[in-house]
Amino acid sequence: MFEKLKKQYEEGYVTAETLKTWVKINSLKRGRGITQAQYKEITGQTYKE
Repeated sequence: MFEKLKKQYEEGYVTAETLKTWVKINSLKRGRGITQAQYKEITGQTYKE
């Protein structure tokens, strides 16, 4: 999921707000989304709700 979302973010298909949703999904169902660290790696920003 991480690689797919990273590529989509770089290409402009998903936004940082969309990635925040994936962090929330991961907190509910581990492995289904991305972690806060991965969010930072993709966007360069610290995750804040």
